[in-house]
Amino acid sequence: MATFANTSNPTPFSAFDSDTDFQTEADSMFTFVKRKLGDDILSVELTKKQVWACFEESVFEFGKFVNEYMTKSQLSNMLGGSTGSMSGSEGRFPRETLEFLMRKAEPYATHAAIGGSHNVISGSLLMSASKQDYDIYDELVNASGTRIFDTQTHKSKMRIFEVYHFNPQAAYRFFDTTSAINYLNNEFSFESFTPETVFYVLPVFEDVLRAGQMDISNRVRRSNFSYQLIGTKLRLFPRPTEASDDKKLWLRVGFVNDGLSTPFEDATMDGISSPHNLPYGNIDFSNINSMGRQWIRQYTLGCCKEVLGLVRSKFSSIPIPNGDLQLNGGDLISAGKEEKERLRTELREMFDSLTYDKLIEAQATEATNITTILKTVPIPLGKCITVG
Repeated sequence: MATFANTSNPTPFSAFDSDTDFQTEADSMFTFVKRKLGDDILSVELTKKQVWACFEESVFEFGKFVNEYMTKSQLSNMLGGSTGSMSGSEGRFPRETLEFLMRKAEPYATHAAIGGSHNVISGSLLMSASKQDYDIYDELVNASGTRIFDTQTHKSKMRIFEVYHFNPQAAYRFFDTTSAINYLNNEFSFESFTPETVFYVLPVFEDVLRAGQMDISNRVRRSNFSYQLIGTKLRLFPRPTEASDDKKLWLRVGFVNDGLSTPFEDATMDGISSPHNLPYGNIDFSNINSMGRQWIRQYTLGCCKEVLGLVRSKFSSIPIPNGDLQLNGGDLISAGKEEKERLRTELREMFDSLTYDKLIEAQATEATNITTILKTVPIPLGKCITVG
């Protein structure tokens, strides 16, 4: 009797043919299917290769659901990683990363001038007495005198991040807004030695926030220095005087960012980008536990019912003496499809309820319930455990 191991090309794709567990299961699967379909009473028109093809399809189907589950749980941690040979990461438990969130935050960091992944360029305008309007696309140059707009590979809109056209006043108003001594100390760069500089034991971030608030307040409410940016023109207020003649006004600018082009080499852009190139290969049958194997057996039986129904549907009836023999091909096809759909639905619902975010929700609920129970558990001397 031919077995799976000594049969030539037993399955269409040969994905699991070398797996000894799969080989053993395949021989038993043929007996299982034939008996479930009533072969002991009436011959079942299925060959071994047909059953084994259904078996292989069932393992593929189970692996697809497992990989979908891993994708839902781990995609954010895998993005940007190496695709490798499109396999090898199935069944692995990667570490959590914040790379996805960090990359989403990079544009905001760039505009806030506190990081990001694109360069901000410094340039200067040469001011002239009584000249109030300057064309930043034509007159803004770098340290070597080259127009900054010409340094782009692909011309795009210039974005202004900072115009150094203000009188910094926050330092001498930081600790005492009414002290004349602080004004004088600031003018002579003696801020650190002022007798009225009193430090309190407060969080550092409070000082930083207060300084930022005062700086913006001074620029908006008190400063005589301002500017307007309309189109390509930068208008300065007040009008530059002879004291500003031939002096440089510095700006920090950037350009429209190309998401696929960065000033540094970034291999992550060619890495994992969506579920289609996650390195998830076929699940080894030998690594599937008893729950998964039972699902595969039932799904294989459903596939075989459908195949047998298609075979019997080729002839709606067979002539016999004194009548015709009606075949149940249509019933088998319907039963096979319904059984497969039921099994898929059950597996999908189970995996959806066990994604990593669902597990976290379940643990949070469990912790809340335990806390509620512990509040009412009595202990000796009439006391009770109270949590929270």
